[in-house]
Formats: sequence, structure tokens, C-alpha cells
Amino acid sequence: MRATADTRTAAVAGLFYPGDVAVLAREVQTLLAAAAQPKSPAGTPKALIVPHAGYVYSGPVAATAYAQLRPLRGIIQRVVLLGPVHRVPVQGLALPGTQAFETPLGRIPIDREAVNQILALRQVTTSAAAHALEHSLEVQLPFLQEVLGDFQLVPLAVGDTTPEAVAEVIEALWGGPETLIVVSSDLSHYLPYQAAQQIDKQTCTAIARLQTLDSHEQACGATPVNGLLLAARHHHLTPQLLDLRNSGDTAGDRERVVGYAAFAFTEESGHAH
Repeated sequence: MRATADTRTAAVAGLFYPGDVAVLAREVQTLLAAAAQPKSPAGTPKALIVPHAGYVYSGPVAATAYAQLRPLRGIIQRVVLLGPVHRVPVQGLALPGTQAFETPLGRIPIDREAVNQILALRQVTTSAAAHALEHSLEVQLPFLQEVLGDFQLVPLAVGDTTPEAVAEVIEALWGGPETLIVVSSDLSHYLPYQAAQQIDKQTCTAIARLQTLDSHEQACGATPVNGLLLAARHHHLTPQLLDLRNSGDTAGDRERVVGYAAFAFTEESGHAH
């Protein structure tokens, strides 16, 4: 389905996740129910890193992050969602220029006040084309709808820009407990299983140490990930690796796999703001 002037309609429903509302709701609920819980929860998440493949591949990993949000239903009112572009190149960070996003589970309004706030930044642009077929943001929405209920969205398709430019946008929208930041990224792509495991482990070690990534070969969303890491350092967030697997562990063969990780970033007591 194509985006209208008012609403960006679902482009990958029926492809990356079920297009039928009842089947989709049941699948998301099943994934969340099966999600592994951390042995020692670090606290309330301010930010997440989640993968964005088809649910059969990365859904179980993404669910481990979204399950952390269950206690925050009614508290989180705004989600700042950043993901890399895969189809249409864009300079900077692109907003969709619509009033809402839509999935089979319903309509999510865009936070117009937040959009107007960041449009003043030189790196923020508007591109309906960058969003129209992009899956990296869309696949996160049914999980967010299921765990949070009603919320407003700030969707940003991240193209050719710097981590510092991304961090500036995140800082502008940081807010308080009502604001969640979600970065959508897979890890390594199309390596043999054991090679992917080794590289993805190194990538996750860097993220856990708040060290920015060197290459998009480590993570397709390295630019938004690095922007989040810069902001996380500034706000003294603590990353916690919730899950690390690849498509060879979930639903694919082990000759050419894609890596998936889920992280939650929590605020240290005394530094929350």
C-alpha cells in the first residue's frame, strides 16, 4: 500500500509480518509471552536497539526488548523511532511528512509538536519516498502498539549523516519518562554462522561499552546506533544486552545469516533527567 498525504500506510504487512489483524495480534502476543527475561533487570528502559527482519527471523529477539516495556504502558506517550534507509537514499534524517502511520493494528498519530521542533535542525528533512516502502521502522510498530497501547510517533529514516547529527536530534527530543527512543538495526549480513557469531559478539561488546561502531558491515543501522551511543554517554545510560542470535538460530540456514541483537538502555539513579 502507498502512503497518502495524511497517512503512511503499511508497506510490508503480509511480507515481514502477518497482514491479518487477528493473526498479527496473536503472533506479537505469542512472541512477547515467549520472550526471555533478563536475570537481573537493569531498570526502566529509556532506549532500545531492536532488529528489523521478518518476524519469523528476528521477531523472537525484538520481543525480548519490547517485553521490557510492559510496565510502562500509560507512561510512555511518545516514541522516537530511528532506522536506516534500505530503498531510497536520503541526506540527513527524514520525516515522512504525514500525520500518521498505520498498521493492521491501527493508526499511530505523528507527534506534530516534536516534528515542528526538530524541523529547525539543518539535518532534518522530509521525504515521503524514503518512508513509503521502508521496513526498518514499520516492523517495530505492531510490537509498540501491543505493549504501549496509545502513543505518538516521531519516525526518522536515517540516511547519509553523522552520528553527531543523529545525537543532536535525539537530544532535542530526549524528554522525560514519557519519551522512549528506539533504534532499529540488524547486525552482520550474509556471513557463515560461526563468522557472524564472532563478529556480532564483538559488535555487542562495543555497544555494551558505549563505543561507537566502525562500519555499517557491523550493523546496517550503525549511524543511528552510533548517534544513540553518543547520547547514551551524555546521559549516563547503562546498556544491557538482552538477546543475541542470528537467522541460523531462528528460521534460516547457517550458510548466510543475518545477526540480531536486542539492547535496553537504562538511566542510572541520580542521573535521570
